[in-house]
Amino acid sequence: MPKDWIARGTIVLGLLVAGAAPALAGKVVAKIDISSQTMTVSENGKAKYTWRVSTARAGKVTPTGKWTAKQFKRFHWSSRYGRAAMPYSIFYSGNFAIHGTNSTSKLGQPASAGCIRLSKSNASKLFHMAKRAGLNNTVVVVQH
Repeated sequence: MPKDWIARGTIVLGLLVAGAAPALAGKVVAKIDISSQTMTVSENGKAKYTWRVSTARAGKVTPTGKWTAKQFKRFHWSSRYGRAAMPYSIFYSGNFAIHGTNSTSKLGQPASAGCIRLSKSNASKLFHMAKRAGLNNTVVVVQH
């Protein structure tokens, strides 16, 4: 093994032992309140954001419960609703996801087919926080 590889490995190992490695992100919880059409996002038990959302409109359902995230998809198009754009999707239960929307005028009121919609900028913030935390450390709680 070349000497420069050994030197590089020694430096990296030294940084890891000294604690200079990047810290792991903590648990992210997205708590959705259907009654108020809001989402509160917490990281490591501290509330960081409260945003307006849209959950299921009349005749549709946003399931209530608690889940860990199942899949992150930066770009997704609905196979059920005419390939509607679902940017920054965090899937948590079957076809249900938290995702960004262009219909920002409807945020704060029921308007979706069941997913949890939020503005693209807020969806991006949540998506990147959740990706850093990982699937097992991203929790979605939906309640009335």
